[in-house]
Amino acid sequence: MRKPIIAGNWKMHKTPGETGPFVRELRERLGGSELNCEVIVAPPFVCVPAAVDAASGSAIAVACQNLHWEDQGAFTGEISGAMIKDAGCTHVIIGHSERRQYFDETDESVNRKVAAALRHNLTPIFCLGETLAEREQGRTFDVVRRQLSSGLGDIRPSEPARFVIAYEPVWAIGTGRTATPEQAQEVHAFLRAELVGLFGADVARHVRVLYGGSVKPSNAEGLLACEDIDGGLVGGACLHIDDFIGIIQVAT
Repeated sequence: MRKPIIAGNWKMHKTPGETGPFVRELRERLGGSELNCEVIVAPPFVCVPAAVDAASGSAIAVACQNLHWEDQGAFTGEISGAMIKDAGCTHVIIGHSERRQYFDETDESVNRKVAAALRHNLTPIFCLGETLAEREQGRTFDVVRRQLSSGLGDIRPSEPARFVIAYEPVWAIGTGRTATPEQAQEVHAFLRAELVGLFGADVARHVRVLYGGSVKPSNAEGLLACEDIDGGLVGGACLHIDDFIGIIQVAT
């Protein structure tokens, strides 16, 4: 069985002063629960130390929202895998559609970032997904196949079990629209079949594929009941502790 993951991507929300109390409350409210899922929070870079400190000694893991593929250098404003690891993060989000859309990330740069994360023993949460126009043109499978194969590129076959994939249809991110469980399962099953072709059946069975795109307590049960959906990469709902806990409870 693949252990579910519920990861909260805070995007550009919350200050360091808000982060500690939020994570401490999350920790306290989950403390007495028997969790059968992994819980991850991904705050902005400047909030990582506060999140790591508040989560210390608990089952809550901390992720960064991005990294640079080089270990160091003259890259003003960037953060390296070594810095992220030393700050206490265990995961890093890579290739989110907002990074692709607003910051010109490409399949090639995403591939280099995945390699950098693995090099520093960080677990990549590797995002992919189609736009509304691509879905309406019937290109969903072509797009996610390209993103998957290009993003993983020359990653060694022994490594994919160390990372997480997040299918996020771009048309459902922050829009309030959500893929139906049937639509999401169809793409997740396709991705798993593609992983079989890339890395073999054993690796494909172990890679966890999350769904992202307006996940909330009211639709989490239907999505997480699908055979190939192994959790959620949660956006807006993760900023509200009751909603985030509600999704976590569905996964457990």
